[in-house]
Amino acid sequence: MDYSKLRVKRAGGRPLYEQLVETLEGAVEAGELKNGERLPSERELAGRLKLSRTTVAGAYRELESRGLVRSHVGRGTFVCARPEPSDAPFAWRGKVSASVARLGNSLSLRHLTKDVLNMKIISFAASSPSLECFPVEAYQRATERVLHRSRDAALGLSPTEGQPRLRELVAARFKTRAERVLILSGSQQGLDLMARCLLDPGDSVVMDRPGYVGAIQTFRAAGANLIGWDVLRADLGELEDLVMRYRPKLIYTDPTFQNPTGRVLPLRERQELLKLAARYRVPIIEDNPWQETYLDAPPPPTLYHLDTHNIVIHLSTFSKIFAPGLRLGWLVASEYIVDQLASIKQYEDVSSEGLTQLVLAELLQGGLFDDHLAGLRKEHAGKRDLMIKALRRHVPPRSFEFNTPRGGLHLWGRLNEGVSARQLLRQTLAKGVAFAPGEMFYSDGGGRHELRLCFTSVAAVKIEEGVKRLAEILARERSGAAGRGEYAVPLV
Repeated sequence: MDYSKLRVKRAGGRPLYEQLVETLEGAVEAGELKNGERLPSERELAGRLKLSRTTVAGAYRELESRGLVRSHVGRGTFVCARPEPSDAPFAWRGKVSASVARLGNSLSLRHLTKDVLNMKIISFAASSPSLECFPVEAYQRATERVLHRSRDAALGLSPTEGQPRLRELVAARFKTRAERVLILSGSQQGLDLMARCLLDPGDSVVMDRPGYVGAIQTFRAAGANLIGWDVLRADLGELEDLVMRYRPKLIYTDPTFQNPTGRVLPLRERQELLKLAARYRVPIIEDNPWQETYLDAPPPPTLYHLDTHNIVIHLSTFSKIFAPGLRLGWLVASEYIVDQLASIKQYEDVSSEGLTQLVLAELLQGGLFDDHLAGLRKEHAGKRDLMIKALRRHVPPRSFEFNTPRGGLHLWGRLNEGVSARQLLRQTLAKGVAFAPGEMFYSDGGGRHELRLCFTSVAAVKIEEGVKRLAEILARERSGAAGRGEYAVPLV
């Protein structure tokens, strides 16, 4: 926009800042000021129009209150509204909170789940166990028993901390005290509670790179500065440098069958990580939904069980073992932290859902949980092997490099020869195949040539067909990338 054409009348009695607001608002409506366009600084515009800086500042504040612009400290003031559909107020885009605005339009959790109910799509995107293994009849019988014996507890108000019976069973299984257990509406709620409890805007968080997209979203919404630690190298020297440089409020890591890479942090590195965190007095959030999803040998002990300084908060879930629709997670921490988190939880979840918790308690106590786990591991191992065979059969080895996962639900790999995962996804969706592009697992724009395939969520009979379609599109994308002279860095 040509700001030299802006005019304000000093005669007539109307405040100058009101005239400036009206003029700039009209420019937004007319499209002269584009969405995302940076306005001149208050000092600069005041100088151009020969106004006081106070007048311009007042106009900018009024425009922000109307949802037309947003100011960012150190960056400037930007237009953030554009015409909405005819049935929506014009300025809603500018009315969202700063925490929501920080999320932007990047790929997010909801992108992973939007195609799961579309029967025309073979989705390797969503992180789900094999629902064919869900013990439907046993779950129904357990539900009937709970409703018959514990109707009031199941259907009435429940403690914010969770049903005492389930807390006790989780504690016994995890070898801790029930007072240290907090039941959650899914582990994502746990991340949100911990961000609200431990983080202030501007705090730094050191986290896995690449890492869980839900954690990236949650910490970013809290206003945290996200610092990536290369999880594949898992260099403790690099981690110490990051801790010394940024003085983070916490370290977030997924050390067991890590999402998305599948890597397992060895025992020695776990011990060194705990020593480092204790030395610099930095708490660790151990996100560990995969501990019992091993397909070969069991993983090392959790950070929580190795911890001798009371600095680990352990987060887990039943959703990755039974079904994501159950939305039932849990965390273990010091009693002080559990009390603080429960105090925050009560504002959004005063009474935790009782029926599902008591049904899960029935399954845990009756031994069906372990029977289910044994069958699930066998089913998942078979699906993993089917996917790897299909990839080796249909995809040239130099075009897609990957490692064999030893647990968890995912296979992580890198596309070579210049192929972009996001561009590949656009093409595969048209052919009925979805996956998770690597960019969503990076907080700093990495992962352009990486992708994650969930091998457990698709019926076994559809795995090869899905891989075959993906391979056909990949072959075309490789040819296009080669023609453009684009090449990716090989996987190290």
